[in-house]
Amino acid sequence: QVQLVESGGGLVQPGGSLRLSCAASGISSRYNVMGWFRQAPGKQREWVATISPGGRINYRDSVKGRFTISSDNDNKMVYLQMNSLKPEDTAVYYCYLHWVNDAYWGQGTQVTVSS
Repeated sequence: QVQLVESGGGLVQPGGSLRLSCAASGISSRYNVMGWFRQAPGKQREWVATISPGGRINYRDSVKGRFTISSDNDNKMVYLQMNSLKPEDTAVYYCYLHWVNDAYWGQGTQVTVSS
């Protein structure tokens, strides 16, 4: 059974930093893509950043230069370093895994940026 477990969310002031972690288990071969999505109250879930095992990385425009995604393929971990956080980054952040032909989601971790 595939499981994704996130950690690292919390409350931070504007301009602050947080680091999210996601641990994947239950996958028996190399994944296709891992990454992060987020969903703010009253809005649709949106893609934030993705990374492939080969290191191909993509970011949505609004986080470029502030967020950094990285992975540890041996331990099936993905991270999201978030710097210069803004109130509009407030959302539940979800870890995402695409493996074989299926997509999997973590339970989500709340990130709140507020003074």
